[in-house]
Amino acid sequence: MSKSLRLSEKWFRRGLWLVALVFASFLIGLGGTIVGDLPKVETPLRVDDFLDKAAADQLRAQVKESRQAEQDAQTALEQAQLQRSKARSESQAERETFNNWLAARSVTQRAEHDPEVLARTQALDLLKQAERRAQQTVEAQQQAALDARQAAAAVQSRLNQMEADGYEKLAAERRKVELRVFLYRLALTLPLLAVAGWLFVKKRKGTYWPFVWGFIFFALFAFFVELVPYLPSYGGYVRYVVGIAVTALVGRYAILALNRYLERQKLAETLPDQERRKELSYDVALARLAKNVCPGCERPVDLKDDKIDFCPHCGIGLFDRCGQCATRKSAFARFCHACGAGAGVKLARE
Repeated sequence: MSKSLRLSEKWFRRGLWLVALVFASFLIGLGGTIVGDLPKVETPLRVDDFLDKAAADQLRAQVKESRQAEQDAQTALEQAQLQRSKARSESQAERETFNNWLAARSVTQRAEHDPEVLARTQALDLLKQAERRAQQTVEAQQQAALDARQAAAAVQSRLNQMEADGYEKLAAERRKVELRVFLYRLALTLPLLAVAGWLFVKKRKGTYWPFVWGFIFFALFAFFVELVPYLPSYGGYVRYVVGIAVTALVGRYAILALNRYLERQKLAETLPDQERRKELSYDVALARLAKNVCPGCERPVDLKDDKIDFCPHCGIGLFDRCGQCATRKSAFARFCHACGAGAGVKLARE
């Protein structure tokens, strides 16, 4: 159709389409802001909202105490192991010294050394006792650390079970919240689609068509971007059902529109040639001729064949002769391209 428009009209139409897109972008921005704020209607959910707060706090305090006790026991165990290593080292060093001294005494066999043997033996026994006490301390701290670790694990297990139950309830409640938010989106989007459908049917060719198309683009964006991605799944049933419903509605409208168009075409083809020509818009006729189709029935016609003056399909006149210069011209042209005479000159002479 652009070939049939004046140059300035083409640029005006392009500018109006730009207005439609800009209008749609602002509507989309506003709609996106509104839709983005819809989840704020619902109170944010946390797992603590679904737990016995007193019991959960008590368990968490016990876990904290048990972890602290485990840490303290581990620190004490490390200190006890250090003391045991020190006692064992001292005992070992003293034993080696005593053994060396005994070896020296066996060479000399001096009796005056017997009291010293007893003293060294007693000292070695004391060191051995200290080593045993250090070992007992280590064992006691190992047991304390084990008890603290097991107590912390038991309390943590109870807390984990409680929180697991809370997470299940949280997930169920979040699904309900998501469904409610989706219903909010649906309540906002469906009226937009209904208005857009009415505007498409009734007003898309009106004076303010840029705003009409801008609103239509906005409604389609709201449906396919702001609504469809948030459809609840439920195994895919909802998505498929919605897809089938939308396809059925659009298909039904397309089928009815096609049938109405065919009925109009059949009815138009029964009218006289002059009356049919009056029914056609000048721009529409030129646009169809530019596509090498009949303006009346929209079937293909070889317009380059100078022997064809009428549509072989519906019989509407495509070419006639200028009433002033007899030049062959388009029957839909308002003026003769050869002499500039008006299309009504021939009629006036007749």
